[in-house]
Amino acid sequence: MSYNVVVIGATGAVGGEIIKILEERNFPVNKLRLGATARSAGKEVVFRGEVYRVEETTPQIFEGMDIALFAGGSASKEFAKLAADLGVTVIDNSSAFRLDPDVPLVVPEVNPEDVKLHKGIIANPNCSTIQMVVALKPLHDYGKIRRVVVSTYQAVSGAGLEAIEELKQQVESYLKGEEIAAKVFPYPIAFNLIPHIDIFQDMYYTKEEWKMVYETQKIMHDPEIKVTATTVRVPVFRSHSESINIETEIKITREKAIELLNNAPGVMVVDNPEERKYPMPLYASDQDTVLVGRIREDNTIEKGLNLWVVADQLRKGAATNAVQIAELLIKYGCVSCRG
Repeated sequence: MSYNVVVIGATGAVGGEIIKILEERNFPVNKLRLGATARSAGKEVVFRGEVYRVEETTPQIFEGMDIALFAGGSASKEFAKLAADLGVTVIDNSSAFRLDPDVPLVVPEVNPEDVKLHKGIIANPNCSTIQMVVALKPLHDYGKIRRVVVSTYQAVSGAGLEAIEELKQQVESYLKGEEIAAKVFPYPIAFNLIPHIDIFQDMYYTKEEWKMVYETQKIMHDPEIKVTATTVRVPVFRSHSESINIETEIKITREKAIELLNNAPGVMVVDNPEERKYPMPLYASDQDTVLVGRIREDNTIEKGLNLWVVADQLRKGAATNAVQIAELLIKYGCVSCRG
């Protein structure tokens, strides 16, 4: 059986990846429609050898569709509920519905069964949260994680295509000795780090940092997990990195952690200090696996562990995760069901 699919935000960084991954994974698409803003309407996109013209997103674009993949942005708040009311199952990459108690927040390697609870909308978590919980799930199942301290090193592509172009332009300007202009970010990102992603909120944590707290608790079905985060933008084009320290109820040795992670879905252990092998964003790009390395026991507490986690945030952190959710809907026979 095949399905009618609409991709909203089709011309953006995540939207382009969704279309690419639908083709790569041979998703059973019967009819494909592509939506975007009025500014992008009319652009052409190739899918499975055929040329598709991007339409302006209006309520009519959802008529006759089975699944809507929203790439994120303001369109979600305007059209997601409307699409769901028309009987379309929405998989949304924005933050609009992630903490809504009636909307499942799903990472297929962590809580796949939650897709069965959907009432028309399923939320895709924040990219940094996704890669973290994929790595933490096998450790939590074994040793029950009590506390997480995470610092992220987030690529500019997490802020969209304009951010990628800004980094390119700033590098070129720097090499030419020209003034560096910053528009997408509050400061120049080339040869710099910006410890500020999204707006500042309670206790001077940013919205991005609070996302990692609350989304992790929801996905793991454990409100008792304590999470504290510092999110940093770095001058890397693609793939996010994270330094993660965990404290568990049951001690997990380095050897046990490697065993658990080697047997976990969606994870690849890259950890050989003698040969200087560890995850790096350059080598995680265009992959769907979450790379984990620098695994070592915390020397300051009895039941602590340090990890270095890297993943392509445009793929596993957004587009691939969304398509995997759609695959789960088919697997469980609940594309059109409502929990």
